[in-house]
Amino acid sequence: MTQATARAHPNIAFIKYWGNSDDALRLPVNPSISMNLDGLFTETTVTWDETLKQDTLRLNGMDTTGQALERVANHMSRIRKRLNIETFAHIDSANNFPTGTGIASSAAAFAALTVAAFAAADVNLTEKELSTIARIGSGSASRSVPSGFVEWYFAKTHEESYAKSIVPPDYWDLVDVIAIVSEQHKKTGSEAGHPTAKTSDLQIARIMNAYERCENIRLAILNHDFPTFAEIVEEDSNLMHAVMMTSKPPLFYWKPTTLTIMELVREWREEGLSVCYTLDAGPNVHCICERKDAETVRERLSELSGILDIKVAGVGGPAHIINKR
Repeated sequence: MTQATARAHPNIAFIKYWGNSDDALRLPVNPSISMNLDGLFTETTVTWDETLKQDTLRLNGMDTTGQALERVANHMSRIRKRLNIETFAHIDSANNFPTGTGIASSAAAFAALTVAAFAAADVNLTEKELSTIARIGSGSASRSVPSGFVEWYFAKTHEESYAKSIVPPDYWDLVDVIAIVSEQHKKTGSEAGHPTAKTSDLQIARIMNAYERCENIRLAILNHDFPTFAEIVEEDSNLMHAVMMTSKPPLFYWKPTTLTIMELVREWREEGLSVCYTLDAGPNVHCICERKDAETVRERLSELSGILDIKVAGVGGPAHIINKR
C-alpha cells in the first residue's frame, strides 16, 4: 500500500464560475478569479490498496456511500486511467469548515484528492496538469491547486482550461470574514446548479461582460485598488445570483440574514471601511476586507442576530502534500 495526505484550501471567487460549455469536462463559460482561504482547509489521505474491490470513502470521520462516494469514485477512475493502473483506494477526507454551504468545500476536497492520489502513486505532475484534472472533479477545484490570487482560464479544450497564480498570498493583505448564517447542506449543490444556468435569460449578459470584469479585477488586485475591486466583486456576485434566481427551476440561496448583511456591508463601506460582500452558491456571506478593517467587520457581524459563526481567513497558499509514506 502507498499513501499520501494532501491539504488544500477552499477559495472565494471574485469573478464567478457558473455554467459550463462542457458539463462532462467542466469547461467554464467564462474565466474566473479567486483567492485561496488560509486557515480553512480539507485534508485528504489516499491509500492505494491492491486488496480492495472498490474505492472506499470516509468523510469527516464517517464511512460514506451513495452520491458522495460515487462522485469521488468517478474521479478516482479518471486518475486510474491517467496512471494506467486498476488499483482501488481508501480515501479519508475531512474539512475544518462547514460542508456544502457555499464555502467551496468541493473545491478544496477535489484539489486535495487529486494532489494526494498522484503523490501516493509516486507520480509528479505539473501544477497545470493537477489543476486540469482537479477541475473535472469540481470546477472550482482547479483554482485551489495554485497559490494566492488565482485566475482560471476559459478554454475550449481540457488541456488549456487550468488555473494559475496571478500574485502570491502576501501581495495584498486581504481578509475574508465569513458570516455563517446556515450550516445545513444546501438542497441544490453547485454540480446540479451549473446545467440550469443556460435556462436564465440573464446568463448571456453575465458571460458577455465577464471578460472585462476579469481584466478590471486583475488590475485592481495588482494596484491594491479596493474601491474598484469592491464594486466589481459585488456586481459579479449579484449577477450570478440573478442568473440563479431566474433559472428554471429558480435557485434561491439567500436567507433573510444574508440580505441584511449585504445591505450593511455597503453601508459600512460608505462609512469608510474597506469591505465588500460576495456569495458563492449558498447563503453564507463572504465579507472581503483589507486587514486593517477585518477586526471591525468581525465585531460588527458578531453583534447581529441570525449568524451562527464567523470564520476569518487571510490569503492561502497552494494545495500541497503534508505526509507521504
